[in-house]
Amino acid sequence: MTKHLSMLAILVPDYDAGIAFFVGTLGFDLLQDDRIDETKRWVRVGHPDNQTNFLLARAVGDQRDYIGKQGGDRVWLFLETDDFANDHAAMVANGVHFEETPRVEPYGTVAVFQDPFGNRWDLIEFAQAAD
Repeated sequence: MTKHLSMLAILVPDYDAGIAFFVGTLGFDLLQDDRIDETKRWVRVGHPDNQTNFLLARAVGDQRDYIGKQGGDRVWLFLETDDFANDHAAMVANGVHFEETPRVEPYGTVAVFQDPFGNRWDLIEFAQAAD
């Protein structure tokens, strides 16, 4: 039996704001946008070839206090790339706020950025493993 993480919910203040960032800024695909009722939608973004997608969950009530805080103010999301320089430049051009300049670590090239909701991410290109 094979198991994998298929989806991760991210709290957003509004579905359309989430779509604008994940699809418009980061370049993910809008995989699904189904209306459930007057106020609730099932919105999935990601890449069709990837195993893990994001479910954009519109925060309601007290959940709004946790938008951008799901990781406890730590980096908790990791956006892997195979072309760090181009993706970093495109993200900067699209207004993504990086907290630092890119740095090279033993595990790869990385820089921390924040999404417009306050979540902290690593943009990372992993170093090639030695044979």
